[in-house]
Amino acid sequence: MDTITIYFDKPQSFEPSNITPLKGIVGLYFIFTKETFIQYPFGKSKLLYIGMSERKTNSIGSRLLGHFDGKSKNIGLMNYRKISPLLFTYINFDILKANWKYKIEDLESYFILSFVEHFGVYPICNNKTGFEVRNRDLKFIINIDWNYFKQGNL
Repeated sequence: MDTITIYFDKPQSFEPSNITPLKGIVGLYFIFTKETFIQYPFGKSKLLYIGMSERKTNSIGSRLLGHFDGKSKNIGLMNYRKISPLLFTYINFDILKANWKYKIEDLESYFILSFVEHFGVYPICNNKTGFEVRNRDLKFIINIDWNYFKQGNL
């Protein structure tokens, strides 16, 4: 079985000037702390939230702005932002479309469940659980670089 390894792009400060250019982009996004490590059952990580944008009209830029200004009503993200600078990174869904034949909601679930497998629970600010992805239909394994959120040099 083939393996696709996912590496995350350079982190960006969680602020409107970095978020606005992402309007119209569909994919997954990851919000994390710059300095604070969260103690999860299987290890520490800076990752707070895994989210997605399923269409251009509700793009990564729109979703991130909703988290930034509080319209998403994610109290956890708002409170972490009060005590520590936040960062984000994202994955453009167009890059994975050639290999991922399911909906983007299934990809988000795959990432959330992979996080659970590596850290023991859902990211602390995610309010929903991941739905099982039909592993029997996947023709490859996605290897996600979760160490990205463990590094002290972000």
